[in-house]
Amino acid sequence: MSPRLVVVVLALLLGIQPVTTDLYLPALPALTQSLAAPVSQAQLTLTMLLLAFGTSQLVWGPLSDRFGRRPVLLCGLGAYTLASIACALAPSMSLLIACRTIQGAAMGAAVMGARAIVRDLYTPETGARMMSRGLTGLGFIACACAPVGGLLSDWIGWRFALAAPALFGTLAFLVVALRFEETAPRTNPNALQPATLVSTWLAIVRHPTFLTYSALSTASYAGLFTFLASSSFVFIQVLGLTRTQYGLVMFSMAAVYIAGTFWCRRLLPRFGVRRSVAIAGGVSVLAGTAMGAMALAGLHTTWAIALPFCIFMFAHGVHQPCGQSGAIAPFPQAAGAASALNGFLMMVAAFAVGGWVGRRLDGTVFALTSGVWFWSAVIAAVSWTLVQRHGDPRHA
Repeated sequence: MSPRLVVVVLALLLGIQPVTTDLYLPALPALTQSLAAPVSQAQLTLTMLLLAFGTSQLVWGPLSDRFGRRPVLLCGLGAYTLASIACALAPSMSLLIACRTIQGAAMGAAVMGARAIVRDLYTPETGARMMSRGLTGLGFIACACAPVGGLLSDWIGWRFALAAPALFGTLAFLVVALRFEETAPRTNPNALQPATLVSTWLAIVRHPTFLTYSALSTASYAGLFTFLASSSFVFIQVLGLTRTQYGLVMFSMAAVYIAGTFWCRRLLPRFGVRRSVAIAGGVSVLAGTAMGAMALAGLHTTWAIALPFCIFMFAHGVHQPCGQSGAIAPFPQAAGAASALNGFLMMVAAFAVGGWVGRRLDGTVFALTSGVWFWSAVIAAVSWTLVQRHGDPRHA
């Protein structure tokens, strides 16, 4: 496959995540009211999806090491499309949560596969740049998600915002079926044997480079997910934005994230992975501190939250490609399993964050601002200590 085709495939596989999480966010308050459910139950449509997403990768990863990336991707994308249709038709919040859980489990195959493909084809340094290009594509997809979700929800109803991911799943399925070529250098016939699984996972979780970059990607994603889990309620119900206006705010976040991925590709050749991450860590903690301090000072406006978080997302465009590619760099023969564990850790953190946010949404901005501030400090600590000590990809 040409590098351009690889980037397109990566963008589609990685982009399925914002399509699933961001596109329905403007509709979340409306569907909560329509299904007569409490806010805490509505949060489960996101947190259960992400828990299933993370857990399923522990299955999809070894399956892809055993049978290859292509059959796992086709299976996962097919199931994702069917689950998306079921979500749009769900008559109750309980059934919607169940369908979203299945949708998240199927989505795990796509995102896990994208990370494994990068390790199959590229060295660690090159892999970080290719992951950055794929995440740029994700950013363009994310730019469209919230505005489209807001327009669909405002004009024709929240169910259409839930149905839109089925179209994206169909497109991704067709691209993989018609253009994607297997990238696994060779399959491992013993990958699914319990003894092999246990020994592989133990080797992965004991590796300091894996733990370092997983901590980085997990902390950065936890900061993003704090925003995702709370922003629709804060911006729409607390600050009074319309769903379409909220979609435009989300569009700006995704646009800045795209700029961050371009910045990542400029930093890496000049400074290398570790120094690039350290620079971005400083940007992250600056953004989180500005947001938290303004909230404590009583400045509760759209821009007092949106502008600092744009800066946070700019640095996120460095942390995610470096973190996700760095975590699997030491494991060329078990890229599926390493990708799965990295994704699992991120989603466990997201599930915990979602539960925390759901209990602290109290009609103020503080669940959002204090959560982002905390995670920005964690990102900086990891970037300035663990990454500097264990993050050299040449020694992975």
